[in-house]
Amino acid sequence: MPLVIIALGVLLLLILIMRFKLNTFVSLIIVAYLVALALGIPMKDVVKSIETGLGGTLGHIGIIFGLGAMLGRLIADAGGANRIATTLIDKFGEKRIQWAVLVASFICGIALFLEVTIVLLIPIIFSIAKELKVSIVKLGLPMVTAALAAHAFLPPHPGPIAVAAEYHANVGLMLLYGIIVAIPTVILAGIWYPRIAQKIVPSAFTREGSSSFGVQKTFKPEETPGFGISVFTALFPVILMAIGAIVDISQQTLGFKDNAVIGFIRFITNSDSAMILSVLFAVYSMGLQRKIPVKTLMDSCSSAVNALGMLLLIIGGGGALKQVLIDGHVGDYVAKLFEGTHMSPILFAWIVAALLRVCLGSGTVATLTTPGLVLPMLATMPDVNLELVALATGAGSAIASHVNDAGFWMVKESLGMNIKEAFGTYTVLSTIVGVSGLVFTLILDMFL
Repeated sequence: MPLVIIALGVLLLLILIMRFKLNTFVSLIIVAYLVALALGIPMKDVVKSIETGLGGTLGHIGIIFGLGAMLGRLIADAGGANRIATTLIDKFGEKRIQWAVLVASFICGIALFLEVTIVLLIPIIFSIAKELKVSIVKLGLPMVTAALAAHAFLPPHPGPIAVAAEYHANVGLMLLYGIIVAIPTVILAGIWYPRIAQKIVPSAFTREGSSSFGVQKTFKPEETPGFGISVFTALFPVILMAIGAIVDISQQTLGFKDNAVIGFIRFITNSDSAMILSVLFAVYSMGLQRKIPVKTLMDSCSSAVNALGMLLLIIGGGGALKQVLIDGHVGDYVAKLFEGTHMSPILFAWIVAALLRVCLGSGTVATLTTPGLVLPMLATMPDVNLELVALATGAGSAIASHVNDAGFWMVKESLGMNIKEAFGTYTVLSTIVGVSGLVFTLILDMFL
């Protein structure tokens, strides 16, 4: 019954939004109420579950989302995004610009959360799309592919780090194997599939994206900051978080103890700290250094945040729906389906994570829940490659992003697509990431 309830809830959500044109956030909350009651959550706990899901989701991304939007707008309004875009176009050429976006997004995505990568790179993608007169979706899909693959496979993202700890896998090896698996995966999903999607949902490739993230100013080359300082400002949070990741990985592999220096590094390289430091640096590099008044810079920051109100509510609504599925014990039901299984632990981990992902919506929750179901099997198989089991878990957690996933709404809204177009692009794309990740992990297992 829980799977039937979920299916009916998703169907009702689609009807409310597509047939009755109801506001997306309102639709998500209505469906969250009904699904919670259908799953047997006591009426006195339904509101608490919805508030927990909405607050938990926005609490996780609120600071970095808002500061990331400010950072992107500061770079964009100063002409930095325009300079990066024109330089990339000159270096890679129009025919290979998707490759440029893919590579840049993958590099950024290694150290940044999925949503932060999108917020930071959207202004740059808009600038490139505007310069080349192409759809934002054509360039946005390679970006979100790279960000999703990094989020699913690579430490220091929370899912891979946590699942490595649960399986007692080596984080350094998982990062190495994850890069090996991710490279062919992002090429398939980020370069090859968009060409197919253009034939399946051609209307998506006419979209200009959300005006919340758009760059509307035009610049002369001499009005823009240098390419080097523009890239450094955009990548400053990446650099800070990468330093923190290197310290964490080094500590786990070398085993040295915490001290005041490590504590300070962790403090300034935490994602929230890194973002506020990056905004302050951008105020200087994109503004004060170029004699732009502080008031003008703060106007850019305010306009960036003001435009994100509805988008944040929609993402929070997706988190509310996710939470009622968790509180309705859908994960426990999935666990019972697999009691006593004897299949390959790599395949088993992927299937469990994929089912949890589809049912619960959150890739991170799917990643964190799967080890509890897989570890009893691993205890009877001492020769299993734990790093590959962890990667398979991450691959399963990426599959089939749809309406109960906050990331789905973020991609849909920021790229300006309707639900049908988002299904035909991002949902299929995330499924390719999940399936390809499993296939390449199994191939890697043949050699290891």
